[in-house]
Amino acid sequence: MKLNVREKEILLRSYFLSELPSATALKIVEHVTVASHEARDPIFKQGEKADYFYTVLTGFVRVFRLSKDGREADIGIYGPGETFAEGVMFNGGTHRFCAQTAESVTMARYEVDKLKQFASQDPAIGIALMASLSRNLDQALECVADDRLHTAPQRVANFILQNCPENASTARFRLPFQKSLLAGKLGLAPEALSRAFSALKSAGVSVHGRIIEIGDVNALRNF
Repeated sequence: MKLNVREKEILLRSYFLSELPSATALKIVEHVTVASHEARDPIFKQGEKADYFYTVLTGFVRVFRLSKDGREADIGIYGPGETFAEGVMFNGGTHRFCAQTAESVTMARYEVDKLKQFASQDPAIGIALMASLSRNLDQALECVADDRLHTAPQRVANFILQNCPENASTARFRLPFQKSLLAGKLGLAPEALSRAFSALKSAGVSVHGRIIEIGDVNALRNF
């Protein structure tokens, strides 16, 4: 599959390519391939040799670690314009985690060997990859800190506040993905997420399917 105009725009605005000069970004885009997957399709498994890393164009991808006994720990949820698995460019070319689609997804695929060739000719590409990796690392560290510093309701409150318009007194938005994905993203079991939403009712939060309504944003900030 080839990129359409909208997909190309999303790709060029991605954190990785937006760090590069326009001519360099367009050169890379010429060698990108597009893959589509249905919901819950595996993209790669930990330990596999990596042929590609990816930028999401539509939908959401779940990245997680799988234990020996089959338990799963979510690492991140990636949506349109976000790049993931770029670490394979530097770690010997092996996936350290698993990736699975959360819903129907379209992704741009960067061929690892081709990007290594480009990066050897243009150091700016390596620097842009490191910037993308650093951004993902910062987000992962924020999740670790949030997990250790806040209770489950506070973690959910922080997520909700991130989706509220600045200076709004009330707000309403639709979760971009299923609540089961939100639970994993926040390091919670689904039942713990439900209890957290119940606890936030006192701060004016109500949940209707994937619709979140906040009657008093300031009360939620002070929760």
